[in-house]
Amino acid sequence: MLKKLSQTPTRQRVAPDLFTLADHERSAQRQLDAKAWAYFSGGAGDEITLHANRSAWDELALLPRVLRPLAGGHTRCTLLGRELAHPILLAPVAYQRLAHPDGEIASAYAAGAMGAGLVLSMQASSPLEDVAAAMHGDPGAGPLWLQLYLQHDRALVRDLVERAEAAGCEALVVTVDAPTSGVRDRERRAAFALPPEVQAVNLARMAPAVQAPLAPGQSALFDGLLRHAPTWDDIAWLQAQTRLPVLLKGVLHAEDARLALAQGMDGLIVSNHGGRTLDTAVSTARALPRIADAVGGALPLLVDGGLRRGTDVFKALALGASAVLIGRPALWGLANAGAAGVAHVLRLLRDELEACMALSGCATLANISAAALDSPR
Repeated sequence: MLKKLSQTPTRQRVAPDLFTLADHERSAQRQLDAKAWAYFSGGAGDEITLHANRSAWDELALLPRVLRPLAGGHTRCTLLGRELAHPILLAPVAYQRLAHPDGEIASAYAAGAMGAGLVLSMQASSPLEDVAAAMHGDPGAGPLWLQLYLQHDRALVRDLVERAEAAGCEALVVTVDAPTSGVRDRERRAAFALPPEVQAVNLARMAPAVQAPLAPGQSALFDGLLRHAPTWDDIAWLQAQTRLPVLLKGVLHAEDARLALAQGMDGLIVSNHGGRTLDTAVSTARALPRIADAVGGALPLLVDGGLRRGTDVFKALALGASAVLIGRPALWGLANAGAAGVAHVLRLLRDELEACMALSGCATLANISAAALDSPR
């Protein structure tokens, strides 16, 4: 049974034997029950994309420069007009109270303390306004963005947009790569189901979808659920509902990036949903340079999927990303030590990024380019 959700984060210490994100992952597996572990760590199908996301970063070799001026270096960057202390944001992860009773509130406190941005999942297990209050309580906090899936209930979507604007969110992130769930065998084997204490609280008032009876031979997926699947017209509708920047998350194909640019999107997140939707989809490290070429610097690009070291963050920036999103590693930190654990994961990545920059001869993020990689784009 989970403890009652509180606005004050639980005081915990990070174990002294956690030195890397891999250490956090091993420890988190011991903290979580088998069902929650399957939900958070598993991918779709044979988990080929899940593992490719990680291996693709490892396969990129760095080509460092020496004897370059490094004094006064820093990790500051600008994203959607906002200066950030570093280019590391927390990705949207649903139902974080499965990992720790403080859930998204703890992640918000950690992001605030570490100057990181936070993308709050539409399926968060903590109210949007409570997360915003925790995030904005720290003057050095990065931006808070709200992630959305476009739903059949347009009134609910409009309400969420209005709540996001009122709560001080600075952008909307629309996940576009999951019109249906992936085939998640690991979850099914674990018989995963949400406990009654953990729910998508911000969707409590969503009207049920009305499904017409299927005719013989019709597909429950294509003729049922996917009747409500969003299209570019739905993205245009959302753009008309808000004054906030709108980014698309889940773009892997260069032609979709060009369409997004033509439609006036404010940014793109190169993502394959952490390998949780379409198995054998391209890894994000391989897709990123193609998307960067397609938009030609006209849009900010972010990337997620398999980043576990500061060297991975450096490589992502070298391939054309403006910033990165961290999903599972923050969850491991949350499971291990609540807000302190998430903050520790962010601190490790930032420290490793600084070390990589110095050892590669790059004093600032502006110095990082494809020339820092020993592989042709």
